[in-house]
Amino acid sequence: MELGFNACGIAEAEFLEEEAPRLESWLKQNLHGKMAYMENHFDMRLDPRLLVENAKSVISLTYNYFPEKTQTNETYKIAKYAYGVDYHFIVKEKLKELLAFIQEEFGEINGRAFVDSAPVLEHAWAKKAGIGWVGKNSLTISKQKGSFFFLAEIILDLALEYDDPIQTDHCGNCTRCIDSCPTEAILPNKKVDGSKCISYFTIELKEEIPSEMTGKFGNWIFGCDVCQDVCPWNRFSLPTQQEKFSPKEEILQYTKSDWEEITEDVFRSIFQKSPVKRTKFEGLKRNIKFVSQNK
Repeated sequence: MELGFNACGIAEAEFLEEEAPRLESWLKQNLHGKMAYMENHFDMRLDPRLLVENAKSVISLTYNYFPEKTQTNETYKIAKYAYGVDYHFIVKEKLKELLAFIQEEFGEINGRAFVDSAPVLEHAWAKKAGIGWVGKNSLTISKQKGSFFFLAEIILDLALEYDDPIQTDHCGNCTRCIDSCPTEAILPNKKVDGSKCISYFTIELKEEIPSEMTGKFGNWIFGCDVCQDVCPWNRFSLPTQQEKFSPKEEILQYTKSDWEEITEDVFRSIFQKSPVKRTKFEGLKRNIKFVSQNK
């Protein structure tokens, strides 16, 4: 908590038996689209002991990124997680501090810190560690905090006291995320067709966006928050205390014409340390041009 994390849970490092057939089926159905890297390290994704030798525990943590201020609905929008500084830098540093603290307390320990950058099935581990349940939109949801948080893990060769996994699903009969998804990417059984997700098209896809998607993106030009915005559990989301996740003023004030006229120099200046850098200037221009056809 001192480091800024909002929840912490611990699970035993073991083979994810339940996830294995789900992952295999998801890949076989090509629901990962052009994200070929998802096919790599299949065994490693399911067994943390292949990532850290003799691993005993997986510590799951959450870091809130819900912003105090958001963009208006009238402008082109980017996902809230990308408003500020890239979370990989901030959360990874916090994890390293925590791992160093554990090593100071217990001596020679082999451990690795992960923030969405290695083959780790973070939602499965969060559920096993008692952080929350997996919602119909495939995201981890907490009764107390909603879902606007980053997940991070420390895998280490130290046996710890394990938390009870979340057994109950508090989505009930609610289907708001499924009904609201503009591209019908959310399938039954907590499965998402990654190849239909707006985040996939605007961030992962390097080629032209398929014309059949015209008019379906709303104003989203980088990522998408629709399934989180409509989730009833996110009424409990509180603004993050991490100032570096706060949006730059330009992001809040930009009109559609400002976005359409953005230059490469301005892009570099605003998004210097932002996740938006991932799509590159040309990618963002492609997305803006595609979404502007909705007019």
